[in-house]
Amino acid sequence: MLRQRVITAVLLLAVLLPALFYPSIAPFAALTLLLIVAAGWEWARLNGAGSRLSLALGCGLGALMAAIWMLDGLMQSWRGLWMVVGTLWVLLSVAMLVRGVPGWGAWPAGLRLWMGLVLIGCAWLAMVQARLVGLEFLLSVLLLVWVADIAAYAGGRTLGRRKLAPSISPGKSWEGAFSGLVGVFLLAAAWLWADGQGAGSATSLYARLWTFGPLPAVASLAFMVCMSVVGDLVESLVKRSAGVKDSSGLLPGHGGVLDRVDALLPVLPLAMMLTTF
Repeated sequence: MLRQRVITAVLLLAVLLPALFYPSIAPFAALTLLLIVAAGWEWARLNGAGSRLSLALGCGLGALMAAIWMLDGLMQSWRGLWMVVGTLWVLLSVAMLVRGVPGWGAWPAGLRLWMGLVLIGCAWLAMVQARLVGLEFLLSVLLLVWVADIAAYAGGRTLGRRKLAPSISPGKSWEGAFSGLVGVFLLAAAWLWADGQGAGSATSLYARLWTFGPLPAVASLAFMVCMSVVGDLVESLVKRSAGVKDSSGLLPGHGGVLDRVDALLPVLPLAMMLTTF
């Protein structure tokens, strides 16, 4: 299993990193659009759609995002959309986590299906617009999620005692969540220090939030770390409701695309919301 995980991760990085660092956004947007098609397909399957319908919905989502791209929609201001999507994520996550796994199946199937597809599409739009803001900005958002996840895993393994959401994700603990928060604070402090030494361009998420003042910056980072955990919990809840361990088997050793990007789905639009307010 570990060997599969490493091989898959190396292959993904070998494709995505050159596209990410390429001066034009086109390769990165195209590659991530393929991942969005896969994520849409996985979401439809998790919510009871048949094989053909799931494939059609995934491809349809990709075609819609591609149309927005071709019509120069990526260059437009989506400030209002980020406000709506950010608010929806907060309200949705509260409702889902309060109602738990049984409550998710009680929601109308159409609402569950289309709401998820819309949020997945918005995450792609936010990711590509974040790349347009700047490579440093997008990397700072991605690293926030990755560091929070790694630090939470390490802290949970070492210190974890109190379960965060045992009926949804038994492996997560309050100690792990707090460790993730500390890890992100340390990352932000290091990044701001590096900016002060002239090593950065001061266009990162952390630099932009710091312009609001220390307290708003700390509160915003804490909020995004919490929402990264929520994104993970929401996907775990949906999988438990569907009775599956992984969203798919597309990424050997890792599960599916949604299993890898679940924490990013709320964080990307929220980062755009907070920095374009």
